Amino acid sequence: MSNADEGRVVLGGSTGFLGAALDRHWRARGREVVTISRRGADLIWEDQAGIDAAVDGAALVVGLAGKSVNCRYTPENRAEILRSRQDTTIALRTAIERADAPPPVWLNASTATIYRHAEDRPQTESTGERGHGFSVEVAKAWERELFRGDLPATRRVALRTAIVLGDGGVLATLRTLARIGLGGTQYDGRWPASPARRAAGTAHTRGARGGRQRFSWVHIDDVCGVVDFLERTPDLDGPVNVVAPWASDNRTLMAIVRRVLGVRVGVPSPRWMLELGAIGLRTETELILKSRWVAPEKLLAAGYAFRHPDLEKAIRASFAAPRRTSTGVTVRQPRRLRPRDAPRS
Repeated sequence: MSNADEGRVVLGGSTGFLGAALDRHWRARGREVVTISRRGADLIWEDQAGIDAAVDGAALVVGLAGKSVNCRYTPENRAEILRSRQDTTIALRTAIERADAPPPVWLNASTATIYRHAEDRPQTESTGERGHGFSVEVAKAWERELFRGDLPATRRVALRTAIVLGDGGVLATLRTLARIGLGGTQYDGRWPASPARRAAGTAHTRGARGGRQRFSWVHIDDVCGVVDFLERTPDLDGPVNVVAPWASDNRTLMAIVRRVLGVRVGVPSPRWMLELGAIGLRTETELILKSRWVAPEKLLAAGYAFRHPDLEKAIRASFAAPRRTSTGVTVRQPRRLRPRDAPRS
């Protein structure tokens, strides 16, 4: 184990699906992990002094915090989605700027949704084209905060992560839909949008036909593997696409889910049904209808070997994983960390 692997990790956004998995991953290897979240972590985001102390001398900082986008894009939710990403990223950057011993690596979440709706070719770090609309603007603002200012001792990486597969997350929803007979293809189509939604960039425009919207994904084991790989690969910085090499499409995805679960029939869902369901479930159809076709150009060029490059095998591994609690973490009371020396003035 290298010195970097032995150092302290500061994990912002530790109670979500991805954060909880990384927390378990590092603790299983014996690493010290200091978690930051709104609740149930070592530190809360309002404790800037505690965050400063944790970051000073850390080997790795990872920022994953932000309100879930699995909600209706009301003005209030849009504001909170943006604010939660910007404010937590600023808190980590502020701590790094103040550190006497700044961390050598800062990995911060972004999203593969930053790229346009793509049906023609995969989007890579070098040739990808930015999309438009609310979700893209949030991703751009998130990355701006990560790369703002001068941090000469700290390498910064934006994790443009695709949909993560594992025990929980999106597959938990797809498992439920398939088991009640609704695991068919999800079809795009026409749907009226109000002027307000168009102005806000939250109205999904009809795209792929026949359930052929591309589905870029990555298994949770590979997210953990990529994070470790990025920590020990000093040549990698800037945006990195955290996605499996081979994108699928919605029709194929749902067929695999049914096959793995042994469900023979799945009723397809046209756009109108999806929109009504999204209203009832308080979510947005963009999450399943936008064609996300993203490729991991940087990771492959640097020699990262994916553990789960095959979608069906990744889904089988996810459904076979031991079931966990809803959060997958033990709730802890916030604690305040302070430097060994006297507090800064």
